[in-house]
Amino acid sequence: MTQDKKRIVIALGGNALQADSKDTTAKKQRETAKETAQPIVDLIEEGHEVILAHGNGPQVGQIIATYETAVEHDDSNQLMPFPECGAMSQGYIGYHLQQAVREEMVQRGVAKEIATVVTQVVVDENDPGFQNPTKPVGSFYSQEDAKKMEQELGFVMKEDAGRGYRRVVASPEPVDVVEAPVVSTLVDQGHVVITVGGGGIPVVDRGNGVLEGKPAVIDKDFASEKVAEILDADLLIILTAVEKVAINFGKPDQKELEQISVKEAYRYIEEGHFAPGSMLPKVKAALKFVESAPGRRTLITSLDKAKEGIAGKTGTTIG
Repeated sequence: MTQDKKRIVIALGGNALQADSKDTTAKKQRETAKETAQPIVDLIEEGHEVILAHGNGPQVGQIIATYETAVEHDDSNQLMPFPECGAMSQGYIGYHLQQAVREEMVQRGVAKEIATVVTQVVVDENDPGFQNPTKPVGSFYSQEDAKKMEQELGFVMKEDAGRGYRRVVASPEPVDVVEAPVVSTLVDQGHVVITVGGGGIPVVDRGNGVLEGKPAVIDKDFASEKVAEILDADLLIILTAVEKVAINFGKPDQKELEQISVKEAYRYIEEGHFAPGSMLPKVKAALKFVESAPGRRTLITSLDKAKEGIAGKTGTTIG
């Protein structure tokens, strides 16, 4: 690959799949995916090797809620295990992205193929996240029903902001990506790959080739970072709703950042500038990739500014 062409892992933010939080239909997601495909194909057209990752929070929530409703109306039905729900979301989100990116490439005469790899991500069963599950999933329940689910199904249920009780699962850190060799082979052959959808399906390695799915949610930015490490990417792009990372966000002295050194990033984290569950995990994932090997950089920006960000014209670069 020439010096100006890069191997890039792109972590798509939620707005890249569902721009309207009130309209979560498959039809609307397909429409949004078509808009998302355009800046992605801009990068592919320039000759960059592109690997896509994405979240799945609303989508997997819909799948879980559908099965919960089915059981509520007919107790002869069975709840679908959480890992299988994650796999379903990887498939149908990947399908929408594949169609949109492929159509855009065909229209521009870009001779590449695109495929989704349903991806398993190894986690450590002793990860502290399993001791204190915090990630809410699925429907809201009364306290009585929540206690019943804890007793009968072994779920951990917690009250959610006065709206009722919800199941919570762990959010462990990724250790390895099972299908990374497959993804690497496809990328080496010039194909565009969608992988670690929703952070990947969390599994623990039981040995002798046996992998066991776990009810957990891996942060998609950390899973994207792990893929970028393994594939020896030049650049990790974490896409979000804002063009640049800011300190003193929402305050009169808010300042947008263009270039952050590793030392500065850690200082800003210590000073509490980045909100947990929002910008903080993105900055932490960015740092992890930058520190994994010399010469690696992370760009945090919005989807429509990705091309300009790579050119150094906007966005926040760490490293």
